[in-house]
Amino acid sequence: MKVSIIPERCIACGLCQTYSPVFDYDDDGIIKFDSSENLQKTFSDDPNILQAVKECPTKALLLD
Repeated sequence: MKVSIIPERCIACGLCQTYSPVFDYDDDGIIKFDSSENLQKTFSDDPNILQAVKECPTKALLLD
């Protein structure tokens, strides 16, 4: 599955990282992937990542 980040939508609530450690935050608290500056990353199916995407209140995380 491919996950995309839309940083302009992020409100730095921290919810996504509570579901999966693949998410991290920059110095301003805006979402990023833990080991990359890319805004898109492919993962094997992971229910925790799926839950993080579903629970994002601003839809800053998208499944492609």
